[in-house]
Amino acid sequence: MKTRSIGLMALLALGVSINSAKADIVIATAGPMTGQYASFGEQMRKGAELAVKDLNARGGVLGQKIRLEIGDDACDPKQAVAVANQLASKGVKFVAGHFCSGSSIPASNVYAEEDVLQISPASTNPKLTERGLANVFRVCGRDDQQGLVAGNFLAKQFGGKKIAVVHDKTAYGKGLADETHKTLKKNGVKPVMYEAYTAGEKDYTALVTKLKAAAVDVLYVGGYHTEAGLMVRQMRQQGMKTVLVSGDALVTDEYWSITGKAGQGTLMTFSPDPRKNPKAASVVAKSRKAGYEPEGYTLYTYGAIQAWAQAVEKLKTTDTGKIIKALKSMQFDTVIGKFGFDKKGDVTAPGYVLYEWKNGKYDYVK
Repeated sequence: MKTRSIGLMALLALGVSINSAKADIVIATAGPMTGQYASFGEQMRKGAELAVKDLNARGGVLGQKIRLEIGDDACDPKQAVAVANQLASKGVKFVAGHFCSGSSIPASNVYAEEDVLQISPASTNPKLTERGLANVFRVCGRDDQQGLVAGNFLAKQFGGKKIAVVHDKTAYGKGLADETHKTLKKNGVKPVMYEAYTAGEKDYTALVTKLKAAAVDVLYVGGYHTEAGLMVRQMRQQGMKTVLVSGDALVTDEYWSITGKAGQGTLMTFSPDPRKNPKAASVVAKSRKAGYEPEGYTLYTYGAIQAWAQAVEKLKTTDTGKIIKALKSMQFDTVIGKFGFDKKGDVTAPGYVLYEWKNGKYDYVK
């Protein structure tokens, strides 16, 4: 009898262990954890890890611990699809990702088929939320909003100057350049140049020489910080004083690491800096204490996870269909401010503002 009781207790203990393992709610963040845009992947990973740590410190969600998976798409569309399938196979309920629009868009098709909720902290191409996929959301703005702000600013501040617009042919870069170009034209400003360049190159001398020959005063770059940084550095090497203007893909300290003093005066559009939000103060302080500056999309990833958790707690379920309905009807109080989502899944938060790089840091244009 004693042996049988011990065996029963062992089985019960095993059962408790199995149930406890199943009790974890699995979520993920996915982005460029490797490759030339890995600094943004780090922002997302740090934000997600801190959000999950804070949630678990408060008892998790619905009394269950959150387990975080990390997906590395390297901002490659094919790899993003593979990552999405891997995450779905692991039982992930929700993905705070991806970063590049060119990754988020194909990955979203997988998530839609697998009933996985997706909230991108950073993908701005309008197409992401224009295809009628109910499971797709974003906590950042859109390129048609960002391009409108950039185009109007350029027309107002540099309307009488020679403006060139270039892009990297990606869903993000070309989309942003197209919207900015369109807004310039609506303002009666015709850029002297509109061209594509190849991302990942180290030498943009040919482009810079062409810009110099055209006496370009302002260069608008639809692309990422790595290439934009090289362009401005190489322009300064050729003695050019051309002002470089770009979008939210310059919100990383790595930009200044590439440009050094050549980056002084660079202008860019980005949503209001959440680090300045009083409700984010404790999270910002914890991140800095841990040795990481929560720049760029760190807090946007944290905020995306907060929104999901608040919806789950209110509905007492992780059911994707029910959470989708909640996301489109609730208001969320997060580190990036208070916001909701519209019927398409776009965030109803303030849009874009202008920033300037000075002495290694970026802040609002004064």
